[in-house]
Amino acid sequence: MDTLVELMDQALETHHEDALGPIRAVRSVADGIPAFGIIAAVMGVIHTMESVDLPPAILGGLIASALVGTFLGILLAYGFITPVANVMEGRMESLANAYKCAQKGILCCAKSVSPAMTAEYMRTMIPSAMRPSFDELEDYIRDSKKD
Repeated sequence: MDTLVELMDQALETHHEDALGPIRAVRSVADGIPAFGIIAAVMGVIHTMESVDLPPAILGGLIASALVGTFLGILLAYGFITPVANVMEGRMESLANAYKCAQKGILCCAKSVSPAMTAEYMRTMIPSAMRPSFDELEDYIRDSKKD
């Protein structure tokens, strides 16, 4: 039995690590985007310094243009790319939880735990926001026996 538990834990850990790869890649992009914004701002400031002899109204526009790069870098990183990575991670965690729930069911069956107790063990593995109540589970099991 311990070998089965160890094997399943290892498979789940491998799956979890594999699923984290794309999330880490997206987070790395999000971490790097502000640096590109800073580079754009520095290049804009350099261009502005080359034009220091222009009237203040034009210089103000050049400085504003230089700062747009920083703004866009921060907006893209923290307003779009990081939230995408967070959604990806949430979905991965939900899937991992479903696998853990299935693992609990398989292990209960391997230990000859009664079906009702197996269902209860599996029910407790479901996040509370999505978990059916005990009565809902009982009704579902009762209805499925009728079919």
